[in-house]
Amino acid sequence: MKKAVHTEQAPAAIGPYSQAIEANGFVYASGQIPIDPATGNFVEGGIEEQARQCLTNASHILEAAGTSMANVVKTTVYLADMKDFAAMNGVYATFFSEPYPARSAVAVKDLPKGALVEVEVLAVK
Repeated sequence: MKKAVHTEQAPAAIGPYSQAIEANGFVYASGQIPIDPATGNFVEGGIEEQARQCLTNASHILEAAGTSMANVVKTTVYLADMKDFAAMNGVYATFFSEPYPARSAVAVKDLPKGALVEVEVLAVK
């Protein structure tokens, strides 16, 4: 059985998908781009501000599902440019502690709405 997760503290889906799905004790969050849910626009700034907003959005979604970033077991980070890896990584490190979740980080050709970064998380309840 699966259950959709939704919170007003994260951006609404911009397509036919849920912010997250809870199933079998896991929370599968959709990739988050740097939209400020209060304005519906990207946060101002560069990669660090965008990464922070992506992870903040993910955090709010997990909280709505009854879990937290402390229970994240896997992340995937999509970067528009791998040169932003170190800056993203510095922000990313502030959201997690040991044992760190497993992670993939890849550069992609384009991200939705021209984002510099998108982050998806998988957490246990």
